[in-house]
Amino acid sequence: MTKKVLVLSASFRKRGNSDILCDQFILGAQEAGNEVEKIYVNDKHIGYCMGCGACNTTHKCVQNDDMAEILDKMVNADVIVMATPVYFYSMNGQMKTLIDRTVPRYEEIRNKDFYYIIAAADDNRENMRRTIEGFRAFAEDCLEGAQEKGIVYGTGAWHAGEIKSSPAMQEAYEMGRSIK
Repeated sequence: MTKKVLVLSASFRKRGNSDILCDQFILGAQEAGNEVEKIYVNDKHIGYCMGCGACNTTHKCVQNDDMAEILDKMVNADVIVMATPVYFYSMNGQMKTLIDRTVPRYEEIRNKDFYYIIAAADDNRENMRRTIEGFRAFAEDCLEGAQEKGIVYGTGAWHAGEIKSSPAMQEAYEMGRSIK
């Protein structure tokens, strides 16, 4: 069965390390027969959540930006991949802003499989714990039926492209290929 896979790449650098891992994941997912769309979060206009609470009753944000379109895609996806470079032991601001802006429709983002791709200069996976905890708090604690299916740790890569010599390249490809 073909699945709809949505890849949310929060890298500022197209062809940066986390984005390269996204492409490997996508290659595997497409080879497994899935429909895949990648969104460069940084290319989208997504304002910060203002905490106004209007969406609590309307289920629509008062801001007129690209987040409404992204939410539609998240609701309609079977699989969501969240990818970020790690900045100071956490996800970058673009990814956190996207997560914050899911409030109007987060109750509709149900029964999704989640994969996480993170890239960092640090070699120690344990130092990526806070990033993964942030993703898990969003998906598993807030979204009904969310299932974590895998994590790709792209560690030890600072400069764009350094990830290409990492075992994470094959891991990302295989993880994408496992989607059925």
